[in-house]
Amino acid sequence: MKFVLFMAEQDHFARWDASSQRDRDEVFAAFEAFGEAVAQRGSVVGGEGLLAPDQARTLSPVTREVTEGPYAETAEQVGGFFVIDVPDLDAAVELGGLLPPQFTVEVRPALEVEP
Repeated sequence: MKFVLFMAEQDHFARWDASSQRDRDEVFAAFEAFGEAVAQRGSVVGGEGLLAPDQARTLSPVTREVTEGPYAETAEQVGGFFVIDVPDLDAAVELGGLLPPQFTVEVRPALEVEP
């Protein structure tokens, strides 16, 4: 079963820019441990770090008018995501707990669509 794990942190991009190399190395070590743990239970289907919200464009419903920035103005910023394929929600939540602790992690089941 596939799950998307969204990682968000208050003022993520400013915090990342201000972080030390040691702090960044700890984050990357946590990502590596997460990847290894997922591989033991299933697989990482994909994932990416994201650029800052000011690089986003939002398309409004119906009119598809384009505005600059993210959909919602919030203090927490999504900095990246993983898509994993593991047996169940409990496993996905457990594995999400291995991601760097400064992130709030939302674990959401992906919609299974028949080809």
